[in-house]
Amino acid sequence: MASPPNPPKRKLDHNAPISPPLLRRKLQSNTTQTAVASFFTPSSQKPPEKIIWQERAPNDDAPESLIVGKYEPAKDSAKDQKSAGRDVKRRKIAAFDFDSTLIQTSSGKKFATDAKDWKWWHSSVPVTLRKLYLEDDFRVVVVSNQAGISLKPDAKGPRANVSKLAMFKSKVLAVFGQLDIPISIYAATGKDIYRKPRTGMWTELLDDYGISPDSIDLDNCIFVGDAAGREALNGQPKDFSCSDRNFAHNIGIKFYTPEEYFLGEAPRPFTRTFDPNEYLRLSADEVLEPYKKKNPCDIVLFCGSPAAGKSTFYWKNLEPLGYARVNQDILKSREKCLKVAVEYLEDGKAVAIDNTNADPDMRKKWIELAAKHSVPIRCVLFTAGSQICEHNDAVRALNSTMNPEKRTILPGMAFRSFATRYKRPELSEGFQDITEVAFKFLGDEVEQQTWTRHWT
Repeated sequence: MASPPNPPKRKLDHNAPISPPLLRRKLQSNTTQTAVASFFTPSSQKPPEKIIWQERAPNDDAPESLIVGKYEPAKDSAKDQKSAGRDVKRRKIAAFDFDSTLIQTSSGKKFATDAKDWKWWHSSVPVTLRKLYLEDDFRVVVVSNQAGISLKPDAKGPRANVSKLAMFKSKVLAVFGQLDIPISIYAATGKDIYRKPRTGMWTELLDDYGISPDSIDLDNCIFVGDAAGREALNGQPKDFSCSDRNFAHNIGIKFYTPEEYFLGEAPRPFTRTFDPNEYLRLSADEVLEPYKKKNPCDIVLFCGSPAAGKSTFYWKNLEPLGYARVNQDILKSREKCLKVAVEYLEDGKAVAIDNTNADPDMRKKWIELAAKHSVPIRCVLFTAGSQICEHNDAVRALNSTMNPEKRTILPGMAFRSFATRYKRPELSEGFQDITEVAFKFLGDEVEQQTWTRHWT
């Protein structure tokens, strides 16, 4: 078979473009004509956003940690027309938790996969909430802990942290859009005064709606939530906490679980891991013996969890006896504490070591120091458990009048770390004596009212 003939040679055109001609492609866009029209519509002519979002801080010195969203239905909606003429001053509040109370995941997973992964907790939920507002004259609000959301995510952190806030807002808009009644949500993202069972979100919503504490109808207010301290029963799991029940208790309003409120089920048994009122009642008859000085100069070493009452014990018992205080929270390092203690001992002063001193290795440094300076060393053991101490820590950090040293709230790891390292002190370590001190609340009536509320 013959080969194809060679094509004729073309003359080189020195003026021809080097690149091939540009292709004129039609650009594909997902932008709708409605969106384009909306973009060019003056702001004054656009419909208002259905949810107005805000971020708030507990005080001027703290970062923003509270998300507030206020939903208003369109003015010409059927529900708005139905409620016209009912411009009543709503003094009754129906408050609800969000996840596992009003909604649940449609995927069946514990946590939602995206903003669309939700369904009503029960079909009666939207009907009930609309009736509360449209017929029963309740102010309907959602009060939720959302610790998984960060309002100030780390720029170097995972992008998922940024998308969680957008996903949350999108889901709230969808839920509220189906209800289509005036409703607000308060979501606490930090571990500050806003986080339930603390009542910071309640204070904010009362202020937003112009309801004074004296005028609110507390007898008819309700709060519905799933964190109720319920025990496992008939295949139903134990509740992860009691924060919702304790939130309602702090405010002084009726509490229901979703099963009780929406389905009419009988209450299940519940327990609180720590009840400050009960603790106060049981410890009322305990008498704290005054601590007596035995030696002209010595070291008194404290051993106890953070927030077990060590510093209070020092100020009420040892400071009047002339003891100088060494505290690592103030001095920042053990080396600095040892250095300052040496200076006090060389001046002939008795010294109180106001640290946790959880284990023998930590205590050994102080026992050796006492031996080096030929002074006795005594031990005061603070026996308060972690639940009391975490409660004390929150009370102290979140109430300025009870926090003279301006301590910040401690992470839960601080208490778990102490419990892991703790070894009970023994006389064989070299102590002259060991005095045990159980925690007993000391304070005036106002401070007692604060302490006996639920904080953790």
